[in-house]
Amino acid sequence: MPKLSNRPPKYSKLKQYAVVYYQGKIHYMGLYGSEESKVAYARFIAEYQSNPLLFMPKAEEDAGVTISELVAAFLDHVSPTLDASCFGHYRVIVGDFLLKLYGDNFSADDFKPSCLKLVRSEMIQSRRFFRNTINKYVRRIITIFTWGVEEELVQPSTPLALKAVKSLVKGYAGTFENKVREPVADEVIIKTLPFMVPTIAVMVKLQRLTGMRPSETFNMRVGEVDQTRNAELWYYTPKSHKTERFIGEKVIPLGKPEQELLAPYLVGKAPEQAVFSPRTAMEERNIEKRENRKSKISPSHAARDIARAAKPKQYKEFYDENSYRKAIEYAIKKGNKTLSDGEKIPHWYPYGIRHSAGTAAEKAGGLDQAQALLGHRTANVTRRYAHSQLAIAEDMARNRLNPFDTGGDESGEVKAS
Repeated sequence: MPKLSNRPPKYSKLKQYAVVYYQGKIHYMGLYGSEESKVAYARFIAEYQSNPLLFMPKAEEDAGVTISELVAAFLDHVSPTLDASCFGHYRVIVGDFLLKLYGDNFSADDFKPSCLKLVRSEMIQSRRFFRNTINKYVRRIITIFTWGVEEELVQPSTPLALKAVKSLVKGYAGTFENKVREPVADEVIIKTLPFMVPTIAVMVKLQRLTGMRPSETFNMRVGEVDQTRNAELWYYTPKSHKTERFIGEKVIPLGKPEQELLAPYLVGKAPEQAVFSPRTAMEERNIEKRENRKSKISPSHAARDIARAAKPKQYKEFYDENSYRKAIEYAIKKGNKTLSDGEKIPHWYPYGIRHSAGTAAEKAGGLDQAQALLGHRTANVTRRYAHSQLAIAEDMARNRLNPFDTGGDESGEVKAS
């Protein structure tokens, strides 16, 4: 029997995906074996049989910009303006997911909603991100294509079609939710402080007093602290902050307690230097180890110290969100090694300190004070950080009078107690 020359492309498997190989290109159908992939394959075959020219490779001059080229141009465009953390998110999206699936000469104009959903499925299966984070990452991918339209690199219909992909709803199969951040009890913070090096302890205390974000704490530069503006107060003006585009410049007043904490870390430093440096923290840790050492230093240990001194380890000038968090985790683990089972320190994160400050401010002076401390534009945002509303409702429940309790009086009037 002669071979068929017009045999349709096969439904094939590439890792966990269903694909069709045709004219030197890979067409992704979805997860292999899923109903969605079978429907996509049937649609592909129907379109192929109706007009095979739809899937013929474009002429080189009409091929347009590839996704790899679009992504490279976009990252070059935003790198001077985006902060490091936001730029890092884009690098994760395109490097680990978008280019992994569609980086090999795949035209940007051929990127359809089904392709975007496939990238999203890869994110879900990785188990690396919360549902809300995946939705944000999908929107960032659409942003790349929207920017491509502005630069006349992508057809306007491409991002318009991608925007039709709906966000993942709560409970979507395979996704999980991020936990609501809770305030860290002051007692827990106080119990952890003795196990921290002085630099980290001061950062935690300063953050608790001011309600600053972790990034505003570990990115503090000496030149951003104005000690001359007021006789009683210092003022910290971060070079950049999360809500800059909404509220503009942010100024954080620093009272006597904060000044006493900061003063030793400002001496002898240039304006652009970090107030809190990992280098200082490591020096403090090494001093602590030497002071707590019980045995004599052996000749081999002394030789290693000399070798390390000749070629010292390089540390970053600033902490980041990971190193700050790990320093706190290290202190918690260190403390729990010595504390009894009933005294163990529960795990907590640096962002919980901001919630603690907001809750304390709300209890002391109401929501307006908490809003001013946290630097929020609206009180609705502050309510996510100030957690005393439940405590107020609990007190009301304990002391509530029943207006329907007539005390045995059939008239229905409420008797005064």
